[in-house]
Formats: sequence, structure tokens, C-alpha cells
Amino acid sequence: MPCNNNGKNKVILHLKGDITARFVSRNNRFLGTVEISGKKEVAHIHDPGRLEELLYSGNRVLLKRYNNPRRKTKWEIIGAEFQHHWIFINSKFHRAISQRIIEDPEISPFGNVDKIIPEIKAGNSRLDYLIEKGGKRIWVEVKGCTLLKNGISLFPDAPTRRGTRHVEELIKKIDSGDRGALMILVFHHSKCFLPNAQTDPHFARFFWEGVEMGLEIYPVELNYDEEIITYAGPVKICKG
Repeated sequence: MPCNNNGKNKVILHLKGDITARFVSRNNRFLGTVEISGKKEVAHIHDPGRLEELLYSGNRVLLKRYNNPRRKTKWEIIGAEFQHHWIFINSKFHRAISQRIIEDPEISPFGNVDKIIPEIKAGNSRLDYLIEKGGKRIWVEVKGCTLLKNGISLFPDAPTRRGTRHVEELIKKIDSGDRGALMILVFHHSKCFLPNAQTDPHFARFFWEGVEMGLEIYPVELNYDEEIITYAGPVKICKG
């Protein structure tokens, strides 16, 4: 796929689904029942969100097959249909997606960087990246966003103490003189992004407090066509 318009449509990750199925029910946080050619199977759900607008009875889902005998299930959900297109819903791949973006100065919100250190301890938490650039340190946490309401992308879709703790750690890093950034992987086409104050007011409060202190927010829109994830461009923060 050609790259144009400052990296738009650049391929980020190749991840082809193996089969489509119908979602039946969510058994618990990590497992769901799907129907494949009339047969019910259990599939792994690798996303901590509620995903109620995506994982509901009768909706089409995209599955990846794994033949590892140590797994509890051979199927894993990687996408769900929403308004006739696929939404990527597997957080296991957020690291690969975000690192590909950060490493590419054409699309990275940080431009050219000197060093990228993944999975770095910060206080009582572990943040996704520590970036070194021009003698400055940038602490980065990555979140995935799959909830869309009235054209607005919202995170989180379920209360997230862990997410709030990450924002608190980023604020502490800013207070100590470093930079802190929150990268949001947005898997919908939307007009803008907001923290979901209705679902998690605590997270939203720390989000806006962080912004006032200099927390950098980088929502990035990504498309998925059941074979590749492509970069679609930055998403603005909603105002008012």
C-alpha cells in the first residue's frame, strides 16, 4: 500500500486473521464463546475492556488460530465488526504497533530519537517506554482505544486503576524535570478523543491535571482490514 500524506496508510503490522465467526457470549474477562460453522468454540479475549459495543451475541469476530498445546484454547479474537468494518481488539500487539510508530520518525510524535527502552520501571509501576532524545528523557505509556460514541473516541471503556496509576507516574516524572507522554492507539475513525469521564472520572481527572502540568497526549488513528494495520494519522483532543 503506498505511503502518502506524512505517513498516512503506512503499514504498521501484518496480522492476518484465520477465520471469521459469530460471537455468542463472554464467559469471563479472558474467554468468550464463538460459533464457527455452526460449532461452538471457546476463544481467548486479550483485552481488559468491556467491549460491549463489539463483543455481543451475533456480531462477527475475526479469529487467529494458535496450535500451541499449552494454550487453554486454540482460538484468539483479534477483531470485531463495527459498522461494516473491522476494529482491532487485541492488546497483546499494542507493543509491536506502538514501537513501530515510535521508531519511524515520519509518523512518530517524538520525531527522531536516540534510544528506546521498553518496559521500564517507574515508581511502583512499569511504563511502556523510556525514550532518550537530545539529552532529554521521555516516559511513555501506551493505551488502546476501541470505544466510539457520537463520533468521539473514548478511553477507558471500563474503570482502570492501573491506567490512572500510570498517569500519576507520568505526572511525577514531569514534576522531576522529564517529559511524560500518553500514546493512545485509536482503532476507530473519529473526530476527536476524550478521556471517558462518565466511566472513570478518577482517570479523567488525573488526565486533565496531567495535561495542565505538561503531559503530552498523542492519540493515533489506526485502521485494520483483517490482514494489515495501517497508520491513518493523529487524532485531535476534543475541546469544550
